[in-house]
Amino acid sequence: MMAYGIALFTALLIVAGALFALIAAIGINRLPDLYTRMHAASKAGTVGSGLLLLAVGLHAGDLATFSRAVAGFFFFILTAPVSAHLLAKAAHQVGYRLSAVSVCDELKRDEQKLKASKVKA
Repeated sequence: MMAYGIALFTALLIVAGALFALIAAIGINRLPDLYTRMHAASKAGTVGSGLLLLAVGLHAGDLATFSRAVAGFFFFILTAPVSAHLLAKAAHQVGYRLSAVSVCDELKRDEQKLKASKVKA
């Protein structure tokens, strides 16, 4: 009975991970600019790959493998959004433009405020 529950939970993790990965892939293909595509890949892709990794660790049935999968999951959760943020900031500084449908550019606004405060000082 316990093995059936673990197999069912593993299957649910696989389906959920695959759905998040599918959402990330759709977002990468359909979103208008670099920044929104990067957001889709870093958020939904991270959760999807993390859930798939947890499913593999749970299916292995070994505590060492499961603990490595959990560590990998936390590594994904901690590093992927930070690296996507840094890449987006670098792309903004290089000059990649936002899409015309983007509502506002907060980084540009903050940089203008910083320049204005330096001029006053």
